[in-house]
Amino acid sequence: MAKSVTQERIKRLEQHLKQENPILAGCVQSFQKLDRVARKLGLMDPDDSYATQVSWWPVISILGTFSAGKSTFMNQYVGQDLQRTGNQAVDDKFTVICFGSGSASTSLPGLALDSDPRFPFYQISRDIEDVAAGEGRRVDSYLQLKTVPAESLRGKIFIDSPGFDADMQRNSTLMITDHIIDLSDLVLVFFDARHPEPGAMPDTLKHLVGNTVQRADSTKFLYILNQIDNTAREDNPEEVVAAWQRALAQQGLTAGRFYRIYARDVTLQVEDPQVKERLERKRDEDLDDIEARIRQVEVERAYRVVGVLEKTAKHIRDVLVPRLSEARRSWRRRTLWLSGSVFALLAGLLAWWSWQGGHWEGFYLTPFARLEMEYQIAVVAIAAVLILLLHSKLRELAGRSVLRRLQRSEEEPARDRKAVERAFGWNVQGWWSSLASASPRGWGPLQRRKLEKVLAEADEFVQSLNDQYASPSGTSDTQSR
Repeated sequence: MAKSVTQERIKRLEQHLKQENPILAGCVQSFQKLDRVARKLGLMDPDDSYATQVSWWPVISILGTFSAGKSTFMNQYVGQDLQRTGNQAVDDKFTVICFGSGSASTSLPGLALDSDPRFPFYQISRDIEDVAAGEGRRVDSYLQLKTVPAESLRGKIFIDSPGFDADMQRNSTLMITDHIIDLSDLVLVFFDARHPEPGAMPDTLKHLVGNTVQRADSTKFLYILNQIDNTAREDNPEEVVAAWQRALAQQGLTAGRFYRIYARDVTLQVEDPQVKERLERKRDEDLDDIEARIRQVEVERAYRVVGVLEKTAKHIRDVLVPRLSEARRSWRRRTLWLSGSVFALLAGLLAWWSWQGGHWEGFYLTPFARLEMEYQIAVVAIAAVLILLLHSKLRELAGRSVLRRLQRSEEEPARDRKAVERAFGWNVQGWWSSLASASPRGWGPLQRRKLEKVLAEADEFVQSLNDQYASPSGTSDTQSR
């Protein structure tokens, strides 16, 4: 059978990673093992892959309010005027920025990202379509790719977002924002020190701070108060910083990861030399720290990918399979209850009708007993077929009831809900018996062992990464061998 387009692209990804990072190439194979388990359970379409749901390059995303200096920071980091800057929401697209091998910068449409599994927006048009019907085909209006021949970009990907207040009511844009937060190795959250007042933007602070500080990966978020130089000319900068710190603390950010910066090429117009020196020193320290974290993502990227592999395997085993098992048990109970009630009613009606008609003589149903043998067999066969058809219809009704409950569930992520709904449909198809085991169709000791093997491989990948960066004995690999 011919390979699908997704499989071909994953194969090319694996070949590329074998040269760049062999450990990650092994992760691709482990992700494909998870794909086979998920397809066996019905959790995944044949052309989908977990390998396409993770970014294989280090990702740094830049979020924040409009006019917070995100594009200015990006331009200075790259060393080119790559992104438009201004006091209004000048960029209304998510811009993926990466190293380009050409002699000049190039801009490519969103389709370039939607069709390449190496980038973090592979097949994002389908997700956009799910939350905003008709918008999936307009992926170019949401995304663009820019390539720049700048050494500072080599080996990593930046995602510059539109201003958070710029048309952020669109569900699809919010979905993309959450998507890039999940897959990023580092998230730089910018706020404008000039305006608006922090107390006047509680919804924005809640989404950019309140919803992130409690995450398991909260250390990847850096909160940056930018353009403090403009405030220093007009107000007391210490009071401005304190106001922002109080606003962020109300959202749960009580320690660390808070920076105050302005552009290095700006000459600070402050009369007091001590204040000027203090602000410049703090700016340089914070910018150096931010840039050091950016350099660190290449190491963190490999651990993140392995972490996603382990998390996905455990999620199938500990969340999706139990959720599917519970749905299947509910289906069995409803089918048995519905079938038992209907058949008991029919049996009672038949017994009452035959008794009232005087068809019983002793323990024999006289009309049936008078039939010849071949007709008795035919009657039994017809009755059996009708019973099976009725039972099938009752199974279907019970399945629809469970499916409606799954669709109404708001307690789990949309991706999980969609996967469980698909797998449940696979479980109730055809003549798959509701009386069989409560275990989901396609799940058993063999599939469990496959998941455990992937988890063991994830541990081995971590150990291999540790060997590259750590040597507790104080000896090199060659010496230890």
